Amino acid sequence: MRASPITKEREDVLALQQKTGASFLVGHSFGRFVALEVARNNPSLTRIAVYEPGVSIDGSISMDWMPGYEKKLAEKKYLDAFVEFSLSVGPLRAHKTPPWLMKLLVPLFLSSHERKQRLGLLHECLREHQEEARLDSSYEHYREIAAGVLLMYGGKSDLPWVHPALERLTAVLPQSETQEFPKLNHFGIDKKAPREVAGAVCAYFLKEQATS
Repeated sequence: MRASPITKEREDVLALQQKTGASFLVGHSFGRFVALEVARNNPSLTRIAVYEPGVSIDGSISMDWMPGYEKKLAEKKYLDAFVEFSLSVGPLRAHKTPPWLMKLLVPLFLSSHERKQRLGLLHECLREHQEEARLDSSYEHYREIAAGVLLMYGGKSDLPWVHPALERLTAVLPQSETQEFPKLNHFGIDKKAPREVAGAVCAYFLKEQATS
């Protein structure tokens, strides 16, 4: 029986942790979901930091786009599939953009290298969101995380699922802190201000070392 994507990702991170002896972990995008799963019942992890963890609460992360997306993938209409995903899962301000207009705008927002990279990951994107749908509302499992968790989010992120996820995680995690980055959006950690986010993460991790 083939392992689920989240199981395989979890096994890979655990193997790397065993090899390096790492006790800290950072996650963003699907990686923040993986980080939370890796930390469950894992006492060797002492602190983790996740930026806008994609934990779906009662269907808060929409999956209605999947049938149309899969159809376009099957037809090898990769740019159309990317647009389908972006308009459905992206920022609220983009939801009313006509697909034809979004196709024209993509080259303005993404370089040719970025477009090639994004289009090459479309199948993985589908599998990742299928996992998020499968594990919808399973956040109670994160009571099993003994590590301290830094929950980060961008003040300019208008993704509707961010705040419900943060609210539920704060309620169930035994040890957590929340930090807002007022000027950042969902991509603050890797595109907008990676140094700013990295500084906050380092400060959180060093705090743990100072008290141990």
